Amino acid sequence: MTTTGDETQRRGAFTSRKVFILAAIGSAVGLGNIWRFPYVAYENGGGAFLIPYLIALLTAGLPFLLLDYAIGHRHRGSAPLSFARLHRRTEMLGWWQVGICFLIAIYYAAVIAWALRYTIFSVDQSWGEDPEGFLFGDFLQAGDPGVSTEVVLGVLVPLLLVWVAVLVIMSLGVEKGVGRLSLYLIPVLVIAFGALVLRAVTLDGAALGLDALFSPHWASLTEPSVWAAAFGQIFFSLSIGFGIMITYASYVDRRSDMTGSGLVVGFANSGFELLAGIGVFAALGFMAQAQGVAVDEVATQGLGLAFVVFPALISEAPAGALIGVLFFGSLVIAGLTSLVSVIEVVISAVRDKFELSRLTASLAVGGPAAIISLVLFSTTSGVYVLDIVDHFINQYGILLVAVVSMLVVAWALRALPGLAAHLNRFGSLRLDRTWFALIGLLAPLALAYVLVDAFVTDLQTPYEGYPSWMLNVLGWGSAVAVIAFGALATLVPWRQETSLTVADDDADPLTKETGR
Repeated sequence: MTTTGDETQRRGAFTSRKVFILAAIGSAVGLGNIWRFPYVAYENGGGAFLIPYLIALLTAGLPFLLLDYAIGHRHRGSAPLSFARLHRRTEMLGWWQVGICFLIAIYYAAVIAWALRYTIFSVDQSWGEDPEGFLFGDFLQAGDPGVSTEVVLGVLVPLLLVWVAVLVIMSLGVEKGVGRLSLYLIPVLVIAFGALVLRAVTLDGAALGLDALFSPHWASLTEPSVWAAAFGQIFFSLSIGFGIMITYASYVDRRSDMTGSGLVVGFANSGFELLAGIGVFAALGFMAQAQGVAVDEVATQGLGLAFVVFPALISEAPAGALIGVLFFGSLVIAGLTSLVSVIEVVISAVRDKFELSRLTASLAVGGPAAIISLVLFSTTSGVYVLDIVDHFINQYGILLVAVVSMLVVAWALRALPGLAAHLNRFGSLRLDRTWFALIGLLAPLALAYVLVDAFVTDLQTPYEGYPSWMLNVLGWGSAVAVIAFGALATLVPWRQETSLTVADDDADPLTKETGR
């Protein structure tokens, strides 16, 4: 039976609380912070949106983040092992999260590859006079929606480079790979994006964009959809609910202040989102003034913002090449630190289940992930496959497993008092009945509303007008597949060397779980 000390040495650990915080920030700060938050805020009340956003952060985002920390830090395992140690019958929740992370990893790498290529394109503005035509034509070579086997070499090569980098990082381990990547790249990201924002706010017309973003529309606060948008944004941007923070917390020293760390990570993530909003809308204000149109005519989000609007802006702005390198370089760094955290969930689970070495598990997980990613997303249909899988796995994968896990932990297992006691032992923020109420009632109700609203919308209107067979196979099929995988993975027995109980030497004996 593996002891706690032996298990820590085998699995690896972050060298300090600072490294853990940087790694958690690196996971939370991703592409969505840069290209999703600014538009969501703009569309949902502008400056007034900051009120529901802050309330969502305090009542759902941070409480759920601390729930993930508590499960991983107390039970010292990957998502499946931590849930199995919480209760044997909840192991499936962990494997459900592992399946979600595997799917996210294979398409997330493709977006990083695009950003890597566009960093180079920025130097001479290779997209010419028509950035949208260049993106879907010359670069992605996308035809009509469907599934194609025609390979796009311009996507294949950078995507291969991304996966080689990821495999090397993951093979180095928690301390030398994940930890050092975050230790070096997060400061670089802050400096690069900070420089981008400083340049953006000095452009002519920047004030026009900032006024559009921050002018409050107070009437929007009476609309349920605005509050749903706030809870959805906080949830997706913090990387909570699908195994990442459980896994990362399991690598942290027993006596660390996890609640204080959670506050730092949560507010750092929101601070970066606000910085992104300033930078993006300052740039959009310049573009609107240059084209003689209103800001709402150039404002968008996602791929359109990153790979169409920003290239057009770069072509018109003074020192456009510098803006382009800073913007797309920031996307690469933010994407890479997030991708590493996502794939670590899968590698950690495989290591725990089969007692594999770090190198063997990294190759066993990363190899197939890279192959599937290259096969699906280096083709002329890759952008459509990516869009569909991303939409459905976020809505009916991440959101659904989060709601289920909160209800199970709070009501079926009644485990919140024990988890709170564990974090309270060394935490600077004391968790009490207020936390229980937020996790057991408010957060699941809010996220359930977001989930149901999205479900009704997708039933009434086919997502982006894609063919039904694509939505059924790639969309709904992906959401069902990760649930099926979660159930099937629990049928594989744990090795005898793996204990489904863990020594909790630092916890109050009265809070230790019994009766398994």
